[in-house]
Amino acid sequence: MADKANKKENNESWGKFFLDILIIWAVLMGVFFLLFRFVLSNDTVSGPSMQPTFQNGDRLISVRHAQIKRGEVVIVKAPDEPGALYIKRVIGLPGEKIVSKDNQIYINGKKLAQPWLTKGKDMIDNGTDTFYSATQNFTMKSLARSRQYQQFYTKSQLNYINKTNRIPKGTYFVMGDHRSVSKDSRYIGTIKRKNIVGVVKLRYWPLNQFKVY
Repeated sequence: MADKANKKENNESWGKFFLDILIIWAVLMGVFFLLFRFVLSNDTVSGPSMQPTFQNGDRLISVRHAQIKRGEVVIVKAPDEPGALYIKRVIGLPGEKIVSKDNQIYINGKKLAQPWLTKGKDMIDNGTDTFYSATQNFTMKSLARSRQYQQFYTKSQLNYINKTNRIPKGTYFVMGDHRSVSKDSRYIGTIKRKNIVGVVKLRYWPLNQFKVY
């Protein structure tokens, strides 16, 4: 009788142990799901638009709803491709006047330091004589003249641009570090805050390129 009682007690202990493990696993999976649903975003770089800073296939973690500052790299919903995501760098903030001239960016008349382009200044696109850092001359007003550009704005935003030559309120001017190939705010308009998925804070793959931003 004692052996049967001990065996039953052992079975109950193992059963409780596995049940506890199952509950802990379920809780951890729930926390993991909620964390990446509402706080973090796990993204993979696709394409060359952020070279040499990021390469195709790099894997990143971004923070949703983070404060957006100039110079930060962000994941955005593509205005021209429903369901697609782009990775770009924030260059201009809402309401600012942005001017590009001779590969230099001026914000409200002051030249913007762009340390992220240092490597690109010496890199040439394959099969061409174009540097990665090549940025055409533009202002918000000159961009707004393009019919393609106009489709991304409301009439009131276009009026604001034409009147002030500034970035529409509530939107951000983003660009890729590989300027000569990047499809960014020069072509697809500025990005609304609600369409910025998150701010990149970590590259975890490849392992030898691990970096916190």
